[in-house]
Amino acid sequence: MTGTLTFDDLKARVADGTIDTVLTCLVDMQGRLMGKRFHAVNFVETSFKETHCCNYLLATDLEMATPEGYASTSWQSGYGDYVMAPDLSTIRLVPWLEGTALVLCDVLDHHTHEAVPHSPRAILKKQIKRLETLGYDAKMATELEFFLFEKSFDEIRKEGFRNLEPISGYNEDYNILQTTKEEGIMRPIRNHLFAAGVPIENSKGEAEAGQEELNIRYSPALDCADYHSIAKHAIKEIAWQNGRAATFLPKWHKDRVGSSSHVHQSLWQGEEASFFDEAGQHGMSGLMGHYMAGLIKYAPDYTFFLAPYVNSYKRFAKGTFAPTKTVWSVDNRTAGFRLCGAGTKGVRVECRIGGSDLNPYLAQAVMLAAGIKGIEDKLDLAPATTGDVYEDAKAADIPQTLRAATQTLRQSSFLRSALGDDVVDHYTRAAEWEQEEFDRAVTDWEIARGFERA
Repeated sequence: MTGTLTFDDLKARVADGTIDTVLTCLVDMQGRLMGKRFHAVNFVETSFKETHCCNYLLATDLEMATPEGYASTSWQSGYGDYVMAPDLSTIRLVPWLEGTALVLCDVLDHHTHEAVPHSPRAILKKQIKRLETLGYDAKMATELEFFLFEKSFDEIRKEGFRNLEPISGYNEDYNILQTTKEEGIMRPIRNHLFAAGVPIENSKGEAEAGQEELNIRYSPALDCADYHSIAKHAIKEIAWQNGRAATFLPKWHKDRVGSSSHVHQSLWQGEEASFFDEAGQHGMSGLMGHYMAGLIKYAPDYTFFLAPYVNSYKRFAKGTFAPTKTVWSVDNRTAGFRLCGAGTKGVRVECRIGGSDLNPYLAQAVMLAAGIKGIEDKLDLAPATTGDVYEDAKAADIPQTLRAATQTLRQSSFLRSALGDDVVDHYTRAAEWEQEEFDRAVTDWEIARGFERA
């Protein structure tokens, strides 16, 4: 695809001076790109093989703090190195930055050169390999929802993140007039990402003032996660270049709807859609039923990976198109899982639980693991739910707080078997730390409520 480069392409562009900088990036626990800017000549001569980074990059929080309690690294162990091994199949142009290319890296142990088990890319690769042993490939797509604001990141930060004003004044869901006003940002996002080899389909206004959605073509699972991470990074940078701010915080205001990241998924054997059976109900194969049953049964276990922060759970609210129940329905946006493309070869399941703050590698990995478990155990899929799922008292709830999701993660024998004890313990510690940090905070709400009246 346009925008992707072979290593030989990169060397040629470095030689003719077209490219002078190579961003060499890993994806951290939060789904962010972290790494180094290499002079392109150095990269193509030596650093294309490997470079190094501090191993705290997979044991920090959003603030880059270094919490205690991780087995993988600590002050006691001295915070050593990881190897960043460039995946040369991911080299691409970065059209919104002059003379720049980007490559994603796998993270390896400095001593053994084995993949670091809790690296997000390694976690997803492990589940893809498990699926391949069953004879299937996964295709996925994530929908990126986010808000654009009138002011820049720097202005908003200096003003204490108060008096936030979205770029538009009214709900712009599918609204062409309002989104025309935002084309100064959204058009470069679409075109630059497409030119970077990310197969953009479209953008649209979402169901709130200033809210956008970017859709990327259905792709193999690892490509999907790579595209998501690059696109999220690009959206922030391009908004910054235009003097605006973009946020993927799921719930930035109590009276505004939240931002999600729905994940569409299906299994394939070559060009054959393994989820499709013309004779099955809604065109669903028995395999799809087992897969969906696993997704639903284990949703509480993996909710943390779809909603990793305290703020994530503020989004789960009745009547906001964010789900509150772990049931499925046919083309029904009130359910946690929605059957899309019923009766066609495009039949797939959309998980609507995840927020815009999820790490796509982790979210996709745990859903694949749940689907695999459903297939292995031949789980039966319960009948579809109909009507307003918010009002279905019999439907199981999604964990409603980070504290509750952390508990299900900690106790999940399913995830411990699929991911490994060390990986579950690592991310359980990340969840605990996020809660501990919030519990220490004094919020504006508490001060305004109790300053005089308490």
